Amino acid sequence: MTPVAKPAPERWEGGDPNARAQRLRKGLRVALVHDWLNQMGGAENVLEELVGLFPGAPVFTSMYGPEKMPDAYRAWPIHTSFMQNLPGVTQRHQAYLPLYPAAFAATDLSGFDLILSNKSGFCHGVRSRRGGRKALHVCYCLTPTRFLWLYEQYRDRERIGALLDAALRPVLALLRRWDYAAAQRVDHFIAISGVVQERIRRIYGRESLVIHPPVDTQRFTPDPSVSIGSYFLIVSRLIPYKRVDLAIDAFRGLPNEKLIVVGSGRDRTALESAAPANVTFLGWQAADRQLELVRGCKAFLFPGLEDFGIAPVEAMSAGRPVIAYRGGGALDTVIPARTGVFFDEQTPESLRHAIEQFDPRAFDPAACRAQAQTFSQDSFRRRMLETLDSLVGLTAAGRLR
Repeated sequence: MTPVAKPAPERWEGGDPNARAQRLRKGLRVALVHDWLNQMGGAENVLEELVGLFPGAPVFTSMYGPEKMPDAYRAWPIHTSFMQNLPGVTQRHQAYLPLYPAAFAATDLSGFDLILSNKSGFCHGVRSRRGGRKALHVCYCLTPTRFLWLYEQYRDRERIGALLDAALRPVLALLRRWDYAAAQRVDHFIAISGVVQERIRRIYGRESLVIHPPVDTQRFTPDPSVSIGSYFLIVSRLIPYKRVDLAIDAFRGLPNEKLIVVGSGRDRTALESAAPANVTFLGWQAADRQLELVRGCKAFLFPGLEDFGIAPVEAMSAGRPVIAYRGGGALDTVIPARTGVFFDEQTPESLRHAIEQFDPRAFDPAACRAQAQTFSQDSFRRRMLETLDSLVGLTAAGRLR
């Protein structure tokens, strides 16, 4: 099937936006590596950008469910591991947790010149050396493997019971050792945010550059004809770590303010039943309707703690300010008093205070838009190619460690 066409990239200063990619690809054998392909999310958005930078480069992954992915993926040269043949793996990939290290360790990419892994799990463990032959391995790290190194958070988020918790702990200890050792074989790390950069340093003992993930600022644009409404907005999956419950509790004490929640998830029923009358749940909305709601909101609320957080950047791209928890990726994206405000504690009281003090007239939509543009797809492509070009040059000069 023909891939879905994307908007043409903006031109970069200095000429053709594809020129650098063409130089990198000329004479270079590039392999892209991804953890799994059975769901869409931020990691897959990044992978699509990498495929766009290196069209035709093979994509290596543990397993692939074509029916769960966009049709455009079917045109890619996707290579899977032995895990592809495991029963139900594309429906329940978490159940096979102990097998991912073996799947990627068996993936020999030493015949390539450049390996670019897009990692939140185990895909950085591919083999990049055979005898004297060594491929340059650059890992774009969404996070060190969360359910290994931040297990307590993951356990609480997924509501893992005591029996399963006890069974998992010795397995996780072994996986941590493998994960750490695999990270030492990576040549260079690129982190998605400052908080992930610090995590890579603390967990793996490795330094990294920061290149923020791409945000579609061409779709999220301001519309001066849209009047600012009387509501605050959340667009999110309704699952525990998004902390939509904080917003609901905060608005219980703000009877004169309105909150609209767009999204669905396993917590929707419980959240909706606990919500006061001034909180409205719309479920998932079409893309055009989401954009309309974002453009018209007083502010976009971001109460969770995330490694980056694309949704608040999309809101700023549409000219709207953000009220965010002071932590995680929001520290990289929100400029206090210019594109939004922070609240300091993940409590309803702290969020409520920020909303009470918030004045939507104090924020210039153009300033919000300008900040979001620094995280655009164009910016991601340019910085990624500049970085890879530099690292490949270091390797050619014999300075790779």
